[in-house]
Amino acid sequence: MTIVVSSGCLDGLNHRTGLLEAPSVECTLQGTPRSPVFSADGDFIIGGVFSIHYQLYTVIYNYTMNIDARELRFSRSMIFAIEEINKRPDLLPSIKLGYQIYDSCASVPVAVHVAFQLSNGQDPVFYKGSNCSQSGVVMAAVGESGSTPSISMSRIMGSFNIPQVSHYATCACLSDKQQYPNFFRTIPSDQFQADALAKLVKYFGWTWIGAVHSDSDYGNSGMASFLDAALREGICVEYIESYFRTDPSSKIQRVADAIRRSTAMVVVAFIASGDMRVLLEELALDPPPPRQWIGSESWVTDTFMVKYRFCAGAIGVAIPQSVIPGLRDFLLDLSPSGVAASTLLTEFWEDAFNCSLRKSKSLCDGTEDLKRLENPYTETSQLRVTNMVYKAAYAIAHAFHNALCKEINGTTQCDKHIKLDANQVKLKKINFSENGYHVSFDTNGEPVAAYEVVNWQTKDNGNTEVVTVGYYDASLPAGQQFHINRNITWMEGGLQVPVSVCSESCPSGTRKVLQKRKPICCYDCVPCPEGEISNSTDSPDCFPCPREFWPNAKKDACFPKPLEYLSFEEILSIILAAFSVSGACLAIITAVVLFHHRTTPMVRANNSELSFLLLFSLILCFLCSLTFIGAPSEWSCMLRHTAFGITFVLCISCVLGKTIVVLMAFKATLPGNNVMKWFGPPQQRMTVVSFTLIQVIICIIWLVVSPPFPRKNLTTYKEKIVLECALGSAVGFWAVLGYIGLLAVFCFVLAFLARKLPDNFNEAKMITFSMLIFCAVWITFIPAYVSSPGKFTVAVEIFAILASSFGLILCIFAPKCFIILFQPEKNTKKYLMNKN
Repeated sequence: MTIVVSSGCLDGLNHRTGLLEAPSVECTLQGTPRSPVFSADGDFIIGGVFSIHYQLYTVIYNYTMNIDARELRFSRSMIFAIEEINKRPDLLPSIKLGYQIYDSCASVPVAVHVAFQLSNGQDPVFYKGSNCSQSGVVMAAVGESGSTPSISMSRIMGSFNIPQVSHYATCACLSDKQQYPNFFRTIPSDQFQADALAKLVKYFGWTWIGAVHSDSDYGNSGMASFLDAALREGICVEYIESYFRTDPSSKIQRVADAIRRSTAMVVVAFIASGDMRVLLEELALDPPPPRQWIGSESWVTDTFMVKYRFCAGAIGVAIPQSVIPGLRDFLLDLSPSGVAASTLLTEFWEDAFNCSLRKSKSLCDGTEDLKRLENPYTETSQLRVTNMVYKAAYAIAHAFHNALCKEINGTTQCDKHIKLDANQVKLKKINFSENGYHVSFDTNGEPVAAYEVVNWQTKDNGNTEVVTVGYYDASLPAGQQFHINRNITWMEGGLQVPVSVCSESCPSGTRKVLQKRKPICCYDCVPCPEGEISNSTDSPDCFPCPREFWPNAKKDACFPKPLEYLSFEEILSIILAAFSVSGACLAIITAVVLFHHRTTPMVRANNSELSFLLLFSLILCFLCSLTFIGAPSEWSCMLRHTAFGITFVLCISCVLGKTIVVLMAFKATLPGNNVMKWFGPPQQRMTVVSFTLIQVIICIIWLVVSPPFPRKNLTTYKEKIVLECALGSAVGFWAVLGYIGLLAVFCFVLAFLARKLPDNFNEAKMITFSMLIFCAVWITFIPAYVSSPGKFTVAVEIFAILASSFGLILCIFAPKCFIILFQPEKNTKKYLMNKN
């Protein structure tokens, strides 16, 4: 249909005045006008466009035109709403609304043709005047059901400023007011639906899905929005397939095969209802393995689809169901005589009851009853999109009311003689509630987005029903938008949420490592490295524990590292402590023996005063090793090293004094040598005190400058903390140890020189052996001390103290005690003075 503008060469000349006027134009229709399937006259006409017929792809590879009973219900619901409005005294009183409802046959070219006709009217010459861009009698239109036809219609009708209110076109692209300024809808945009579907998939923990969509504006735009939302939610898509109902059968079969062979258990189908029928028919030939279907609102509430049993358990979002009083009676108020006047209703009646109202072999006999008919046309238990049609008609009526009516003295008065132009119908300003449902539009012509969550549940009688199990409200805060309030039946009638993941969740103690050339949902679970944990499932990274903590065996929590030190409860500590106490007791017993025999030559001949002082120092040496056992503290750290250093110097000083006494004693036996008067008891005491005082001074300087202190050693072991005494000043420690070594070497040299002096009991020999053991112990101590880890460093130090102490007491005093106790005959001055 085209428009031809005709005018004569002199049409613009006023012959009476001789002045040029605006040319008179005549707009005429070219082609045959398309007749509406339903129409009624009125003061103002509302257009309607519905996909009442559709092309059905069949297995014999051709197409047939079938009636979509649900779309017929939509169109009849519009008629019901308009007739209801005409009866209301408070809405457009004294004004009658008419309608012209067309069938677009789910075809874009037909929808375009209808859009031109709604804009122009049906008269062959529909306008005479100076402007051919004005519209015909239709002031607004309801429809179309599909997004692609609605886009084409809006571009045409928008040129004439004719408002278009769609009940089912959900493409997010129609929200662009720059391109579609006169487009409104009572159904939420696909942007909201896509977000809802992505959140629904995430809500049930599915991260590995397949995606199928219509190859149309509805499917392409909706799937693009869904994929963006799914990406934000961390959902991966195994495959994406698209098709249109008129595509070749090979393409439909390819889409079906992709669903059959996929590993994803969940299939998100953003598909128009007519396209879904084609795919389900193809899948029915060879039903796929169990799949959890997630449906867009276009098909998930279509009762025609529930006959495909392999889709049982499907869930999706749907327009909230509603109740429209009187609608069911209106829809069922058809009889054979009543439908005969309408070609469309006649076709519907004959198709529904499989009989003919015209002359044929199977003539309808008049017993047909719509009330007993199970058909989408009569299915009014869940009015969802139907309510969108109902609200669309009321929205236009309220816009008319605002433009034509005024409140005068409390009475609504409307002027039907006002020449109403299409651009005067202001739908953006409407705000009303009808039948308990609020209707308003935002700046983009959108309603408030709210959906129900529906589930296909198979009942005991074998029938599958669409059941509401929850809701989604986009206006609520994040995390509160979904609410599931009923049990869901999943695929194959299961009650447990099916699992659809590329990789199983990584447990705590592991981290995800993405697999090469695969989506982010496909990964391997790698244990956390040493010292690190992950305390949540599917953790992308492991993080280290604090310095004083260490992971448990599962590596999912950090616990304080165990403290290691040489405690009194350990077997090693008990053994060392036992030797320490035993050594001290041995020294005490030795002192008691010597004291008891203090008058004997054996005791008196070897400087009993230094002997007792030496035994006293050995007792301290044995007991000071106990300070190394137990948890280090500030006082114990200072005590253990200084006590060890001073007592050992005292011990070595006594030994050194005894060695010098032996040398001086033999020198004094020479004629004319009176050296003993220079090294008598006072000098011996002074020697011991002097040597010990030097060590005391060294220890004091060490404690003042940088004393030992308790420290947590975190480097020796990763998994535990070693409590130890830090040296503070290493110079101080090695100065103490070096001074002891210097005295020991000096004593060893002197004793070695005196070892061959003639005497039956030469104490210098015993001192030589003791110093030899002492030096050997402490020379081997140095590498052992440096290389021993943790508490074994302390154990090595205790062992060195005990070994050197036992070496001294056994080598010096054991022979004496043996003679005193077991060989008393040798404990005589004669024997000792006998020089052999």
